[in-house]
Amino acid sequence: MTQAKILLVDDDLEDRFLIEDSFKEIGVSDLLHFEDNGENALNYLEQSFYSCSLPCLIILDLNMPKMNGTQILRLLKGNDKFINIPVIIFSTSLNAIEKEECLRLGAYSYVIKPVFYKDSIDTAKMFYDLSREFSES
Repeated sequence: MTQAKILLVDDDLEDRFLIEDSFKEIGVSDLLHFEDNGENALNYLEQSFYSCSLPCLIILDLNMPKMNGTQILRLLKGNDKFINIPVIIFSTSLNAIEKEECLRLGAYSYVIKPVFYKDSIDTAKMFYDLSREFSES
């Protein structure tokens, strides 16, 4: 069985460093691929589709330049090539309306970014466990 791959789309370097460090802590940092905006993420997914190496989980920040997470989610769930890849919104926003919209658009889950390192490790474990579950189904 091949290892699961996780695409994390986030423009904030500190947030990316924290989650990458957390994945290193649990020994699975090689599973992550980062893109810093929606356009780059969509280009990466197109290339991954044609090379038959799509990620089994996509984690999206909401507030990004060029294309925000909600726009990316809408495009992913409207595209037959990507519709079945689970998407987790990973945001600092606690806005209930925003959360509801993302879930309505097809997000698998909406996770608030952790503030503390231990919580970040727990979040990385959750993402990893989900990626394994999705790669087996």
